[in-house]
Amino acid sequence: MNSNQAIVVDPNITGRLVIQDVTAPTPLPTEAVVRVAAISLNRGEVRRSMNADAGWRPGWDLAGIVEQAATDGSGPKVGARVVGFLRSGAWAQQVAVPTNALAELPESVTFTQAATLPVAGLTALLTLRKGGLLLGRPVLITGATGGVGDFACQLARLSGARIVASVRRADQVAAVKAAGADEVVVGDDPSSAKEFGPYHLILDSLGGRSLSAAMTLLAKDGVCVTFGSSAGSEVTFDVSRFYPLGRATLYGFILFDEVLQEPAAEGLALLANLVAGGKLHPQISVEAPWTQIADMAQQLIDRKYPGKAVLHVSDAV
Repeated sequence: MNSNQAIVVDPNITGRLVIQDVTAPTPLPTEAVVRVAAISLNRGEVRRSMNADAGWRPGWDLAGIVEQAATDGSGPKVGARVVGFLRSGAWAQQVAVPTNALAELPESVTFTQAATLPVAGLTALLTLRKGGLLLGRPVLITGATGGVGDFACQLARLSGARIVASVRRADQVAAVKAAGADEVVVGDDPSSAKEFGPYHLILDSLGGRSLSAAMTLLAKDGVCVTFGSSAGSEVTFDVSRFYPLGRATLYGFILFDEVLQEPAAEGLALLANLVAGGKLHPQISVEAPWTQIADMAQQLIDRKYPGKAVLHVSDAV
């Protein structure tokens, strides 16, 4: 492929996201060039694109085929089917991906399934690891119907945790129970989950009142991991109900920092193998051609669908 196209921010058009011609990637020795087959959308990158300058290229998740292997000899070889992760710019026909953020796919895992794994899957995996051994221990997951929440419920179940999920609406209960939740509480405030606690680990993606309530539900030595603020960025809580818990921890989680300590390739390989083994099931709500990026991005912001949206990348349009 001589030409290359990518999704780019253009503030002058409705939806701000458009497919444009871009330069072909020039890989570093530690990078492989991947021809992208599928991408998935995450709320963080979509929100940033709503305010980003013209020309910015969003995109974290990708799956495709290696067209040029890394010249330092690391990573998958030419022709390998892979899943990968970038800090930006993954939504393109061709991208250069560091081999420490690239994993080869088992044959039974489709590009559509693989594209859901990088940000949502890695976030779920690495936040759960903050709790150490989870076997038999209570874990509270807020925002459990989102991409991260769904993976977190499934992975916590595989870890043997006792899972309590918090969802906004009653019609979401069945879905999170199917994903692995033992108990489900409904509403924007997870305080009603107190009867199933205290919690060894809490994963909170909502912020606001949700995080305020969650911090008081920890057990001694418990950890509350915060990694989002979709329900509010300002948090007020009663500190007199937090510090007496004893050695409880509030942990701020940013995936881009975490993968500096543990390469994304390792987690991606684990997640892909779980999918191949039928133990992890990506929740894919929407599939569409990437030409529909502006519409799909707006639907994500408007919460028109749960789970993940996967877009299929085509040749020049």
